[in-house]
Amino acid sequence: MIIPPEKLTEEVLKNLLESYITREGTDYGERELSLEDKVAELLPLVYKGEVIISYDDVSDSVNVLLPQDIQAEDNSADS
Repeated sequence: MIIPPEKLTEEVLKNLLESYITREGTDYGERELSLEDKVAELLPLVYKGEVIISYDDVSDSVNVLLPQDIQAEDNSADS
């Protein structure tokens, strides 16, 4: 189930993004960015729908999905 960002408080949304960034070891290229800067770059993408917040009721977990994550899930579902 996709969770619209408007349904979450700003604090919860930022915490989800921080968790995703630290868990995934997200790399933003040659320049070093702080966690706060990385969240600031992802936040507008969430509101544009380019980054999805989803809830999986089977595992009772919330995930942040980037376009490449969504494409990978679609490809594995087709297999």
